[in-house]
Amino acid sequence: MVLDSLGSSLNDALRKVFRAPVMDEKTVKELVRDIQRALLQADVNVKLVLEVSKNIEERALKEKVPPGVSRREHVVKVVYEEITRFLGEKPVPLKIEPGKRKVLMMVGIQGSGKTTATGKLAKYFQKRGLKTGLVCTDTYRPGAYNQLEQLAARVKIPVYGEPKEKNSVKIALRGLKQFKDYELVIIDTAGRHKEEAGLIKEMKQLEKAIKPDESILVIDGTIGQQAALQAKALHEATPIGSIIVSKLDGSARGGGALSAVAAIGAPIKFISTGEKLEDIEPFVPSRFVGRLLGMGDLQSLVEKVRDAEVNVPEKKARAFMSGKFTLTDMYEQFESMKKVGPLRHILKMIPGMSYNIPDDQMNMAEDALKKWRVIIQSMTPKEREKPKIISSSRVRRVAHGSGTTEKEVKQLLTQYNQMKKMMKTFRRKKMPFFGKGLPTA
Repeated sequence: MVLDSLGSSLNDALRKVFRAPVMDEKTVKELVRDIQRALLQADVNVKLVLEVSKNIEERALKEKVPPGVSRREHVVKVVYEEITRFLGEKPVPLKIEPGKRKVLMMVGIQGSGKTTATGKLAKYFQKRGLKTGLVCTDTYRPGAYNQLEQLAARVKIPVYGEPKEKNSVKIALRGLKQFKDYELVIIDTAGRHKEEAGLIKEMKQLEKAIKPDESILVIDGTIGQQAALQAKALHEATPIGSIIVSKLDGSARGGGALSAVAAIGAPIKFISTGEKLEDIEPFVPSRFVGRLLGMGDLQSLVEKVRDAEVNVPEKKARAFMSGKFTLTDMYEQFESMKKVGPLRHILKMIPGMSYNIPDDQMNMAEDALKKWRVIIQSMTPKEREKPKIISSSRVRRVAHGSGTTEKEVKQLLTQYNQMKKMMKTFRRKKMPFFGKGLPTA
């Protein structure tokens, strides 16, 4: 998940607060030191770390605690609010009006993941009903046009490019003409470096010629505090309207990229959290910090389910929650989870689950889910509908057909029976959400 090491460290710091016998000045100062250490290890700028930690300490010690709230809860609220403020406080959406063309120019240093981010952004808005076209103006990197074309082909988005043309401004202008009736045109430019005067000059020429509605800077989430320096240099060449942070799926140094927002004053509007085209999401500071601190993010989880187009009929949902489901139903649930994202990403969005499951257990669970899908695929339709008929000889056949062991087949059947019992128990306890259908918001 996003910035796991930072999130885990911040979560540990807050857990100490809840375990402390008293919520006094010493406990607050220790919390602030833990937060400073976590942010510095994530490569957040030192000046910003000192500013955030100073605000947390002052508010935690001096603010009057509201009625009905314990001092511990107030301190956690202060931490949440100050880290959110550091990241931008309020989300700034990328506004696109249906029926009116908007031109976006993507910029960034070479290797930042800019072309992939271009494809992801195109898919994101195409799924929301916007007629989208892509223009490749990278005349330097061999295969740049082919890469963008391959990404776009997956989602059937047209791409304009002239691999043999060396003048990027001409390509951009002809591309805009080609997509004159489109609502969104995204222009992918050549990767730059702040020291490459020729590329910076070309970027200025492109910006002047095409007059984009917005220039979007793609920042590599793994480069640490270099992100701020690169952002400043590119911002001076072309006014940056927004930022996309890429490669936030496993970086310990992502704080450097996140703090680039303070370096140029442009808001982060999207974050990229994986390799697939659908692994991009609008950046909402409050939700992002909620995940970092282990508070979950149910709203984003609901949106991911919607984007994945996972539709569960209410009748089937009721049956599942009552413990009346087959292995076929179980398999469909696994397939739905695959669309939403990796198991660890899903669990991070559920309050209380974020950092409670050790990595080794998470890896074992993900491996087991992959094997169970294959095992169920190897069963006959009758076995999936009536698992009770699966005898020892059938277990051997299924294990052989799925390339797994008999033990793993039996583990699946045991898990299936345990899930049925658990759901029936919940039903008997009359959990409040049963019988009300699936959430719609």
